Amino acid sequence: MTRFNTLRRLRRIAAFSLFCLGTSLSVAAQTPDVNNAATVEAFVDGVVKPTMAANHSPSGVVALMKDGEMIFAKGYGYQDVDKRIPMDAETSLVRPGSISKLFTWVAVMQLVEQGKLDLDADVNSYLTSFKVKETWPGQPVTLRHIMTHTAGFEAGGLGYLIMNDASRIIPLAEALEKYQPARINPPGVHTGYSNWGSALAGLIVQNVSGMDYNDYIETHIFDVLGMKNATFREPLPEQYQPHMAKAYGYAAGAYHEQNYEIISNFGPAGSLAATAYDMSLFARALLNGGSLDGKRILKPETMQQILDEGFSHDPRVRGTGLGFLKRRYGPDDLENFGHDGGTTIFLSHFGLSLKEEMMLFSSFSGPGASAVHKAFVKAFYDEFFPRDIPRLTPPADFADRAAKYAGIYHSWRGNFTLAESLTRPLGGSPVAPMPDGTLLIAGKRYVEVEKNLFREVDDYGRVAFQEDADGNITGYVIDGTGVMQFYKAPIYETWSFIQTYVGLALLLFVGVMLKLAFRFREYRTERGLEKTAMRASVLLALINLLFVIFGYMGVSVGEQALTYALPNTLKIALVFPLLATLAALYHAYVAYRVWRLGAFTGVAARIRYSVVTAAGLFMVWFYAYWNLIGFNYY
Repeated sequence: MTRFNTLRRLRRIAAFSLFCLGTSLSVAAQTPDVNNAATVEAFVDGVVKPTMAANHSPSGVVALMKDGEMIFAKGYGYQDVDKRIPMDAETSLVRPGSISKLFTWVAVMQLVEQGKLDLDADVNSYLTSFKVKETWPGQPVTLRHIMTHTAGFEAGGLGYLIMNDASRIIPLAEALEKYQPARINPPGVHTGYSNWGSALAGLIVQNVSGMDYNDYIETHIFDVLGMKNATFREPLPEQYQPHMAKAYGYAAGAYHEQNYEIISNFGPAGSLAATAYDMSLFARALLNGGSLDGKRILKPETMQQILDEGFSHDPRVRGTGLGFLKRRYGPDDLENFGHDGGTTIFLSHFGLSLKEEMMLFSSFSGPGASAVHKAFVKAFYDEFFPRDIPRLTPPADFADRAAKYAGIYHSWRGNFTLAESLTRPLGGSPVAPMPDGTLLIAGKRYVEVEKNLFREVDDYGRVAFQEDADGNITGYVIDGTGVMQFYKAPIYETWSFIQTYVGLALLLFVGVMLKLAFRFREYRTERGLEKTAMRASVLLALINLLFVIFGYMGVSVGEQALTYALPNTLKIALVFPLLATLAALYHAYVAYRVWRLGAFTGVAARIRYSVVTAAGLFMVWFYAYWNLIGFNYY
């Protein structure tokens, strides 16, 4: 029996004893006691078990620590489905994803304490094999920018950030040089979450300390805290394999084992594997001013610096500390901070509160991980740390200014220079005024409470809009999600625009091909400019349709497969925008000759031909704007 299971049994006995002694349970029912293991277990079981079953999540773990003691820790499902090995909160390893970054930030601050790193120095002074490009002269990227995700890097990762093939592992410095993202904004202006920047901080730790990053973390954090079941190394070292919660997909009514995910090329940003118990040791140190049982990883003043210094676009909403995210859970004085993390298999939460001396850690796997995570995490805080939600009435004059907020908003955490940029409009967040005086933001209704500040009608979520010097709304930030900033997208970046106009162009091209099929005999008898013109239209239509066909075949493999590696069909698809550009220019030239020489019978026929030209040129603009001309995939 594990230490967690023993503790759980003892707490159940204690709870039952209190009941027998006449302790009032009616108060506990009204105000759930977070210190009562039985109460916590009943709640967690009630949320997690049915949600995991309904959404095909094979494994999960939840651990609650308070005042330095484990109140509740339990595994759900199986770490090995075939062998029916149950999850264990003490011994089963999970993949916390971006929670890994917290170890990188601690390592950075350790070197800051030693005077070896300066948060406000140009990071290029710490790099040897390559440099961050000087896109914005005189505005260097600093570690402070990186830790607050304000360095200005675009995001990306399709085909290279997470892999399932260990043979593709390359040295950290080589990976970061190969996949260096563009700097789309000057530093310190916009927030855009960056895995590349976080991994760069790990490389700086490696360069300055003179130790391999993994060695450094093991020596200066894991060993100090006694974290014996935690590692950044990939492939997973042999000693941990018997306890690793396996990765599973779900199809045809059964779970199917998948390869261990590889994040080594960006390891400091997300390659951690650890148990809930080991995460609790890390949490105890963070909550105790940087020390655990007399062993220290940070000075108390450094821990306070991490929380006090950071970045926020609006003082009315929570932003980020130095790498640690400030979350909007529970009452304001709970001051939850920490990080969430996701791979393609696991979704995890690591939340801390100094006031409550509390850690909540959870991790769920499989295709249902997101559903369980969403159902559990906020519900836990709402249950055990409820807050009053006063009823709000929309201002009577809101209708006069509501329209300025309307639009589609995209995250600055997006790609802007590669073919991957086309995924940006897919994640558009719509904002629309409603007849009752509220704003509908990404499917939730909000009420104006202050200028450019809105609160959910039935909850405590808040959104702060930003405006320029002329009063035009330029974007918004969400309270508790300080590394995500949204900008108001122009109409041509919206998915509705793309669907409408690309769809019309493709319909025209289909019409060209149908016309060829139905009038093929007539086409064979054509001569001179008319036949040249028809050939130009057929060529233009065929090339554009082939792009769609091969592109669809490429993306049809699914999001997870695209994350691991780009299929050849998608790479082949990128041949066609190049050809389509040449074909459109040729078609425009032929259209000029058609008008100049009066080809075809009547003006209407020449207009129809010019419409096809316009469709071809529009597609050239579309390909160019979304970086599809050329092989811009990484």
